[in-house]
Amino acid sequence: MTALGPDADPLDALRKLRGDHGSVFTKGRGEIYVSDPALAKEILANNEGLFRDHSDFFRIRTGMFGPRSTQVEIGRAARVLLRRYSQDHADELPARVAGLAPGSDWPDAGNRLVYEHFRPALIGDAPPAALRETVDQVVERAVLAGARDRYSRLARHRFRARVRRVLCAEIALRRARPTGEPADLLDVVAHAATGRTRDADLAEVFLSCLFAVAGSVGFLLGWSLYLVGTAAPEQAHPAWVVREALRLWPVAWQFGRTPSREHQLAALTAKPADEVVVCSYLVHRDPAHWSEPDEFRPDRWASGAGQEAFIPFGWGPHACTGAGVATQVTETLVGLITSAYRLGVAATSSRPQVSAALAPPRFHLRLDPVSLAEGR
Repeated sequence: MTALGPDADPLDALRKLRGDHGSVFTKGRGEIYVSDPALAKEILANNEGLFRDHSDFFRIRTGMFGPRSTQVEIGRAARVLLRRYSQDHADELPARVAGLAPGSDWPDAGNRLVYEHFRPALIGDAPPAALRETVDQVVERAVLAGARDRYSRLARHRFRARVRRVLCAEIALRRARPTGEPADLLDVVAHAATGRTRDADLAEVFLSCLFAVAGSVGFLLGWSLYLVGTAAPEQAHPAWVVREALRLWPVAWQFGRTPSREHQLAALTAKPADEVVVCSYLVHRDPAHWSEPDEFRPDRWASGAGQEAFIPFGWGPHACTGAGVATQVTETLVGLITSAYRLGVAATSSRPQVSAALAPPRFHLRLDPVSLAEGR
């Protein structure tokens, strides 16, 4: 993803640029934004090789973690493990939901709930104390919305070094063991290593897994409940609520790509020195594909219309492999909460928290139990 600079409201700025210049426009030097749904999918699929090979999930400090076959294997194994864990531990979710009542502060509560539920799938049932403490702190200091801003640059640098040291030590131990069925996502990553793979690169891939589970799923849950609590629609199917939350406020709201050679994008020329940004936030509010695009209308998903302008997890071979698990878990949680409680949302601002991920505004969620006499 690409940084947007010091705009007071970057989302409004992007919408104004689209209104003024159309679905393909420039923002800053060397930045080309794309909001046309068909063109966005072409760029992300990259069937013609017009962009350098890229994966939003497997990007590390030294470039791209690879080879591609290893990326595919990690994605497949992670998807299988998370789906199996979700099925085997679904009966634990009602107790976690009950722990939110009578009130909780979001979106942090959602991140913590999802992380605590999936922690055994991430680092095992009985991880070493240093590993558990370190990963717990990563969530508190790097995953929660705005958490990084609470620490100085020096403190962040020291913390990153400590995280790298602990994860690399654990990965080295796991790589030395005979390869078997992975017990958790850290195993999945460690088992994918070849002789030349650096432990530090594997640690970065694991952190991407952690951010995807605790961060992205937690934010999606937060958006879903925030919208239900503020828009107060009639009872809607949880799947419609989650998809409409993904449409209005996609957590992964922009995807940056680098042209491999000069070519035309609508009326603009994309050059290898440029960055082309597919903005899912704008794609999802394209008035040519969505009626009342700024309105929260879960019922629009009853017909399944609009999929051609819906890319919350990317598109093509590098789309998020865990999308199905993420939406299923979120739908289950939304269903449990909205069927058992009336929601009350109190927020001092309606503006999202905009960074690499699009997080909900801070809000307090009140849950009032629905009596059997009321029904639902």
